[in-house]
Amino acid sequence: MTARPEPCADLSAVGDDDRKILHLLYAGFSDASIARRLGMGHRTVQRRIQRLMERLRANGRVALGARAQELGLLRALRPPYESGGRPPRRTPSRKP
Repeated sequence: MTARPEPCADLSAVGDDDRKILHLLYAGFSDASIARRLGMGHRTVQRRIQRLMERLRANGRVALGARAQELGLLRALRPPYESGGRPPRRTPSRKP
């Protein structure tokens, strides 16, 4: 039995906001955290993730992150804190 070629994903409809969502999702952020970081509603993020799963032909959130990586959608992005988000929190050092 030979493997069937996988149908092409619709990359033309993946905009900058969708790429940011993918990047944050791939980094392990929850929908609520993604929404706060990008200034969107929680439900909006959920709907966009669902549409991305349909467009990229992924059958779950983990598969969506893997598929985005496979298609090269995550390579060109800077970390979320460099694109307008907050930098990671640092614990102040204590000096004796």
